[in-house]
Amino acid sequence: MTVTRTLLLAMVLLACGQEQPGVPQQLTTEALQTHIADLAADSMEGRSPSSPGGERTVAYLEREFAAAGLQPGNGESFRQEVPLVSITADPGRAQLLVHGDGGTSRLVYGADYMTWTKRVVESVTVDRAEMVFVGYGIVAPEYGWNDYEGVDARGKTVVMLVNDPGFATQDSTMFTGDAMTYYGRWTYKFEEAARQGAAAALIVHETDAASYPWAVVRGSWAGEQFDLVHSDDNMSRVPVEGWITSETAAMLFGRAGLDYETMNEEATTGEFRARPLRLSASFALRNTLRRSTSNNVIAVFPGTERADEYVLYLAHWDHLGIDTTLEGDQIYNGALDNATGTAGLLLLAEAFAAADPAPKRSVVFLAVTAEEQGLLGSAYYAADPVFPLDHTVAAINMDALNVLGPMRDITVVGLGQSDLDDYVSDAAALQGRAVRPDPDPAAGSYYRSDHFSFAKVGVPALNADGGIDHAERGEAWAREQRDRFEAERYHKPSDEVDDAWDLRGTVEDLHLLFRIGYRLATEESWPNWSPTSEFRARRDSMMAGR
Repeated sequence: MTVTRTLLLAMVLLACGQEQPGVPQQLTTEALQTHIADLAADSMEGRSPSSPGGERTVAYLEREFAAAGLQPGNGESFRQEVPLVSITADPGRAQLLVHGDGGTSRLVYGADYMTWTKRVVESVTVDRAEMVFVGYGIVAPEYGWNDYEGVDARGKTVVMLVNDPGFATQDSTMFTGDAMTYYGRWTYKFEEAARQGAAAALIVHETDAASYPWAVVRGSWAGEQFDLVHSDDNMSRVPVEGWITSETAAMLFGRAGLDYETMNEEATTGEFRARPLRLSASFALRNTLRRSTSNNVIAVFPGTERADEYVLYLAHWDHLGIDTTLEGDQIYNGALDNATGTAGLLLLAEAFAAADPAPKRSVVFLAVTAEEQGLLGSAYYAADPVFPLDHTVAAINMDALNVLGPMRDITVVGLGQSDLDDYVSDAAALQGRAVRPDPDPAAGSYYRSDHFSFAKVGVPALNADGGIDHAERGEAWAREQRDRFEAERYHKPSDEVDDAWDLRGTVEDLHLLFRIGYRLATEESWPNWSPTSEFRARRDSMMAGR
């Protein structure tokens, strides 16, 4: 973009009454580096919820918000207590046996499968539950799709594929084509299996369809698993949930006289019907239970005119903690995921506290816990908000910020979902950057971070994810670096601070997000979901009763 065009756009924004603040001096690579290093230090022990390292992280955030001049967001406290229960399965006592005409196969925990239970019980056993292949495990009336049609799944072990048929076929007329729907997410598949009354639910892992390798499955579901505390102790959940490798699935299908690849292809057709595998599965799990309390951390900078209207920034402070079963490095430092976003949250808080003129609406900074355990902290806030949702203008999420350097573009995960796209476009134009959709829609990223908790309850939510066209090295290089992180560091102890990071791009993105939030906090409009968004009706209903 030329300088003249940039100035013209700024003049247009001013003419529309959108005041433009100066460049925030608080957003520097040095300040960002300091916060990231502090949050990702070994002393934070991987920032697991309800752990000593987690408590140190919460205390750190409290100190930094207070030092920035912000007020506690929850009455006189920066903390919002989040009641959790942790369930830790003993890997030495986990068992998965498969029985059939050829005898009994004992699968290897970690190598062949990962299982757990979300039920708050000390032990779970499932004895010889008939195994049935239910395709993608989807019931979607709006797509005319029902993988459970004609089968009674009660008391059975259902085996299903990850993602949805649109990804497998790359057919834009099937579901949403390459872009994953919520039906493709593992969370949905376990929810549907519970509704169907299954005794166990196993998802077949495929790296491309899941968008991460088996090592991520093993790392994410080993050790302590958290959930929110529910009145029924989660007895409505499937007794056993889990994953199996594609190699394990191929072996099981072979034992059943079926070809795994052929079954995959059949599952993508509307004529597919569930297939009994003529096998049964027995599971055993022994758990250690721990009830605890973690904390969301909330700070607020009150608005000067409409203090009862809120623009909300959020980032998750937690990561995966320590895995003592690993050899060598056992700490999941979570430097990129999500010390970067949490550090950005702190710097934006400082920037708003120093903004001149000060914002008219209040700006809330929410650091949530237990994102890695299923968006638990943000889900808890959305269900029990400190600030009313019908007074919340928008939520802006930061999860794993760009550390590759300046980009010519900015990615909006879920582009087309809401009016917030226009805010991104205007802010990006002032930086001479293009706005692009998610380059990997099959990964289902829209359903994998904390903005989704707000979207589900109707609050317009933005998840901007850096860019993929490096200003100096090009798109191919940037994609290669992103893919390498996914393969080698994502949800692994190797996600540590890297001297090769270029935080210039991170700061540029924070400038963009600051400008969006400042505009929202200054003007009087209320962005909404697009007319075709599945979240529009919830917001309209909410605001009609305001």
